[in-house]
Amino acid sequence: MAFEYFLGSRYLKSRQKTGFISFITVLSIAGVTVGVMTLIIVIAVMTGAESYFKTKILGVEPHIVVRGSDGGLEDFPDVIERIEQIGQVESAVPFVETQAMLRSSAGMSGAVLRGLDPSREGTEIMGFSSSELEQKLTSGKQGGQASAIPTIILGKNLARNLGVEQGDALYLISPRGMMTPAGHMPSMKRFKVGGVFESGFYEYDASLGYIHMETAQNLLGIGDAATGIGVKVSDIYRADLIAENISDKLGFSYWTMDWMEMNRNFFSALKLEKTAMFVILTLIILVAAFNIASTLIMMVMSKTKDIAILKAMGATERSIRKIFVFEGLVIGGIGTAVGAVLGLVGCFLLKQYHFVELPGDVYYFTTLPVEVRLFDIAAIMAAALIICFLATLYPARKASRLNPVEALRYG
Repeated sequence: MAFEYFLGSRYLKSRQKTGFISFITVLSIAGVTVGVMTLIIVIAVMTGAESYFKTKILGVEPHIVVRGSDGGLEDFPDVIERIEQIGQVESAVPFVETQAMLRSSAGMSGAVLRGLDPSREGTEIMGFSSSELEQKLTSGKQGGQASAIPTIILGKNLARNLGVEQGDALYLISPRGMMTPAGHMPSMKRFKVGGVFESGFYEYDASLGYIHMETAQNLLGIGDAATGIGVKVSDIYRADLIAENISDKLGFSYWTMDWMEMNRNFFSALKLEKTAMFVILTLIILVAAFNIASTLIMMVMSKTKDIAILKAMGATERSIRKIFVFEGLVIGGIGTAVGAVLGLVGCFLLKQYHFVELPGDVYYFTTLPVEVRLFDIAAIMAAALIICFLATLYPARKASRLNPVEALRYG
């Protein structure tokens, strides 16, 4: 062991005899520990919330949406075949989207309707598998003929606003109707509520409804055309690159939009909030770093004669600096390590036992979502160690520039 590290470790051990300095050292370690632990838990919760939102959004929205430049896709079977030839594309399903008014005996509400073909592989929504969706949306069809009452699946809040439950009837009022002597009259069709889904997002749950694609085509009078194609990919974080490949292959007559672009503002706000929390909570470690600097300054004052003797024996300024930088890094390293362990334990307890409960009518989730990422842990520990290292520079510099003659004369 180099003599600088040997002396640094001896000073750390012998400092236990000096009560006040030892107490400040404990406070410094505790400050770093609390800062690192808090940062790890908060960042893990915010990362878990981000993943939760992604899961919920992608349970309703496709990874990539493909639309025609003229608003319709009459040749969607051919387009789907070309899309599925692109790498990392898992499925491509057509849909018909329109806006309509829903009316029940208890109220009226506007809605965005999506017509899906549940017989196609990859067609599913939040809360319903492909088979369940096919059973519910095709329950209004018998022997290949549409029955008098087709089915509709509503968002939880939309169903609540309309005052309907599964099995109840409602009327869909479409702006596309017919011309009469009295003017344009919207068309009206009766539907039966086949199910209720819950995505966890109020915007979706209060405005979205699903019907069979054939029913939606009949409502809009577009024949066998679709208004868009939903694409699912194997790697959601490469959806933007895959969307570009789709655009290049299909040509200028089509345009694409990936899920990150559709929800850019929402996830940008989450990222900004996560960064702000990291900066704010890092101040806890910064306060602890001031304690480390104070401890080292008092240590330099108490070891003035020792430093003078070392310099008189030939120790260089660099060696003296190493001694006190080593002490500060040991203090910071212990606090960082203990904080990391406690933070990981706290994340495990939050994830395993869910003892923090949140009101579901206020927040998107009822328990704190936790997701620990190694990169976040490494970044937090590195930031803590860098702050502690910077706190040692001034005391170490003052110690290294001590004049040995004056220290021995007046020490």
